[in-house]
Amino acid sequence: MTNQESITQSLARTPLYSTGVELKARFTSFGGWEMPVQYSGITQEHQAVRNTAGMFDISHMGKFTLQGKNLISQLQNLVPSDLSRLQSGQAQYTVLLNPQGGIIDDIIIYYQGIDNTGIEKLVIIVNASTTDKDKSWILKHLDTDTIEFQDLSRDKVLIAVQGPTATKQLQSLVTADLSPIKAFGHLETTIFGEPAFLARTGYTGEDGFEVMVDPEVGIKLWQSLYNIGIVPCGLGCRDTLRLEAAMALYGQDIDDTTTPLEAGLGWLVHLDTKGNFIGRTVLEQQKTEGVQRKLVGLQTQARNIARHGYPVLSSGQVVGEVSSGTLSPTLGYPIALAYVPTQLATVKQQLEVEIRGKAYPIVVVKRPFYRSKNRLTN
Repeated sequence: MTNQESITQSLARTPLYSTGVELKARFTSFGGWEMPVQYSGITQEHQAVRNTAGMFDISHMGKFTLQGKNLISQLQNLVPSDLSRLQSGQAQYTVLLNPQGGIIDDIIIYYQGIDNTGIEKLVIIVNASTTDKDKSWILKHLDTDTIEFQDLSRDKVLIAVQGPTATKQLQSLVTADLSPIKAFGHLETTIFGEPAFLARTGYTGEDGFEVMVDPEVGIKLWQSLYNIGIVPCGLGCRDTLRLEAAMALYGQDIDDTTTPLEAGLGWLVHLDTKGNFIGRTVLEQQKTEGVQRKLVGLQTQARNIARHGYPVLSSGQVVGEVSSGTLSPTLGYPIALAYVPTQLATVKQQLEVEIRGKAYPIVVVKRPFYRSKNRLTN
């Protein structure tokens, strides 16, 4: 057995793995999983999501369900966002913080309401590579005598259906009316007569839904979506789509050494409307004194692509490093994200990026790089 074969055999596979094999997908290792990186091609798949609809197997994501009394009030300590504002059927994109204000993970909390006995229910979706870490951190800070925690990460299929026509096409397979669901809204309904959790969220900058179902339902749903013309998409175009929309990738653009204020996620930090939470002291200090560095959008000239890890220069000195970069299929020019000193983070600031030992001009630009006219707001 070759070393590559040994690595492949040690990777987890989602219940939809065989569908990727049948469609001759190219696979890659990601977060401990063997995942499709592309089917027909990254650019083709990217354009399908921007213009019509594409679907992604994102079953590798961590999936937790929690229920119990005082659930929201207990979770308030773990995130900088004020969860008390959530109504049943609403969700909050937020971050788990460590005591230094660093981001343990970026997550979405889907609040399912409270029953007449005072039991609250919710779903949390987390990143694949941080599932175990997040689970341990959450359980460490909850009263497990009053909260029931279920890890469904290996038990459920999660399919993202994204693009301008995604909702209309998905509707043909779903019992409930999807049209009233706002961005970050969610509901429980049925697909093929079986339970399904649907959320109007995604990681592409386009409208669409993420659908969580049992594996056998997921396999049938994937095939049905394929039969009505939705394009299978891999992680390759998921990355180019999210970067155009300036959505952070955990482990590259954000991690446990970056704070939400440094990462341009200040809108998640509700210092004025909630009490204490882990990392608050650091964020208060940064809010008062300002941050030393900021995550900025960058645009290079011609076809010089600033990729992850490339040095960012000012006056010949290294001042930062590219966290994510690609040639934007939609815009037709290279884009990137990088942390630079705050004084160099203003739009139109001229910098350079080192590519294969040579410095090329690069300029700070507004984020997101691309904003869909079809995307819903809350």
